Amino acid sequence: MKEKNLSGTSKTPRRLERIFAFKVLYGLAFSPVTDEAALKKAFCLSPDKPESIEDARGFAWELVFGAWSRQAELDAALNAFSRNWRVERIGKVEGAILRLALYELMYRPDVPAKAAINEAVELSKQFGDEASRAFINGILDSAAKAAAAGEFPHRVTPS
Repeated sequence: MKEKNLSGTSKTPRRLERIFAFKVLYGLAFSPVTDEAALKKAFCLSPDKPESIEDARGFAWELVFGAWSRQAELDAALNAFSRNWRVERIGKVEGAILRLALYELMYRPDVPAKAAINEAVELSKQFGDEASRAFINGILDSAAKAAAAGEFPHRVTPS
């Protein structure tokens, strides 16, 4: 499914890009990579994506690379907001969704906080279990409130 942007060229809707980014990040939980070249290879080997490493770009790539390269910071934030749950205890599906959404909350001022939270909850409905929704929503709501209060120094314009 493609949509037309204002210039008339096709682009993939952000929701589909997020779904793809989630799938790549989830896969990395089982097959971690240690450098950007290996990350690009993992990104390009995924179904329905670019066939060459040179084509690794766009919103999905930005999300994957951003969440992967800042995983330590995202996990620290996750630990801060997931009361009584260490990152190691969080399921792989939920961890991938939370890292993706926290990356958007912390580093993507072009993504409103409400959109990041809503998209994460939608991902949890599609890929998680019944308990995932409330768990993810609670953590991200706390994180968004911290962002709005200026506690995330990386967020340029909290929404």
